[in-house]
Amino acid sequence: MNNIRIGFIGLGNMGKPMAEQLLQAEYPLTVFNRDQEKQSPLVKLGAKAAENPAEAAAESDFIIIMVSDDRAIKAIFEGENGLSHINLKDKIIINMSTVSPGISKEIAALCQAQGGEYLDAPVSGSVKQAETGQLVIMVGGKHAAFEKTKPILNVMGKLANLVGDTGAGNNAKLAINSLLALYAQGLAETVLFAQEKGIEPAALLELIGNAAIGNTFTKIKGDAILADNYKAAFALKHIVKDLKLAQAEGISTPLVSAALKTFESAEKQYGEEDIIAILKALDIK
Repeated sequence: MNNIRIGFIGLGNMGKPMAEQLLQAEYPLTVFNRDQEKQSPLVKLGAKAAENPAEAAAESDFIIIMVSDDRAIKAIFEGENGLSHINLKDKIIINMSTVSPGISKEIAALCQAQGGEYLDAPVSGSVKQAETGQLVIMVGGKHAAFEKTKPILNVMGKLANLVGDTGAGNNAKLAINSLLALYAQGLAETVLFAQEKGIEPAALLELIGNAAIGNTFTKIKGDAILADNYKAAFALKHIVKDLKLAQAEGISTPLVSAALKTFESAEKQYGEEDIIAILKALDIK
């Protein structure tokens, strides 16, 4: 068993399989989730359950956070039994959530004031990649902290790169998710256009899959379209959040601006469904 102790906060669609990868690698793991029922499957696999974020972090050397947004991060640090209430000396906080660079800089300063380190380390990939340890991880922060953390990141991902100082990982993720929005909307529009012209989606998607424009995303989301399966692997509401974060950081290019309008208009009806449910929003007849 590895003697490096890890606290893991946030056991949603992505956090749970990521935590499972760490357990399989025999890291001692303490887990916390706001809905504590989600801790049970990890406890059955050998994790220790915590009552709150502070307890998850107190006995850990590294603390991984995988939650939904800036507000959740602030609650984990500043709320009752939050991380700001414990001694963070010599601990490394790894925030793998997709959040703003601003919140990362704020929390990094808090950690450093207490003698700890902070890395923003969001991931590219969905549930399948999390389940198989094939995520791509982009990291912002100090090189020394990254080097200490890399063996842990390599358990959860196939690639972990330091891309700059605090907040750089967040900016890289916002750039990638802006492209993700364009992929999803482009694929949906392409399928709908071909369908209008009498071409079956299955026939079109086979062509795309064998052409230079085919990729893992078009394969996974193409299969979802054919199966009429819009269960959220990456919820449409989250791409709206990410595009707004990118917009707040200054992105104003024509395609991303148009995509934000499209996804934002679809959010009320399809926000809890997968990103590729944008096809249903566009299929207005």
